[in-house]
Amino acid sequence: MVRYRGPKKKIINKLGSLPGLTQKSKREQQTLKGSDIIDQKKTKASAYKIRLNEKQKLRYYYGINESQLIKYIKEAKRKKGLTGFLLMQLLEMRLDNILFRLNIVPTIAAARQMVNHGHVLVNKKRVNIPSFQCHPGDLISFKDGHLAKLKKNFSNKLGNHSVNDHLHLDSTTMIGKVNNVIQNHNLSFTVNEMLVVEYYSRLL
Repeated sequence: MVRYRGPKKKIINKLGSLPGLTQKSKREQQTLKGSDIIDQKKTKASAYKIRLNEKQKLRYYYGINESQLIKYIKEAKRKKGLTGFLLMQLLEMRLDNILFRLNIVPTIAAARQMVNHGHVLVNKKRVNIPSFQCHPGDLISFKDGHLAKLKKNFSNKLGNHSVNDHLHLDSTTMIGKVNNVIQNHNLSFTVNEMLVVEYYSRLL
């Protein structure tokens, strides 16, 4: 399955808010009673559909395709520890997600574009692979030609949000640092990762 390039509003209407995919919000509908808000479609989902939806949320949020997600799950299973949390660690330590968590870009999709265009340096070396795995101690900086625009956008729109304590950003130099591997309390995306692992258990 290739990466989704269709209407993003359609996805969040179905799966809920996905800040990594888009800043748009879920469509809601007023009931006849006035103040109550209900989902446009409210049906009882099967156990399979619940697991499928959690898997899709993970895919769309991080902007990965099916084969990439399977690869991450296989890698998480090879490690010692809880497979679901290890899966989230692998996804969270991707370079495109680190840029998003540093509040440098509004979405992970925007971060992926920035990396693809060669604007991002890791330890002073250009990296154009969004899935690049960052590690504690890595320094993330930007090409000089892109730095002025980045500072302006950061000061105007993006610098209002706090950065998780496993990361640090110097807002003057726009140099980010990975302090530690992300821990459970820093996971801000709400998804039941164990249901995702269960979804693939019959396939892997």
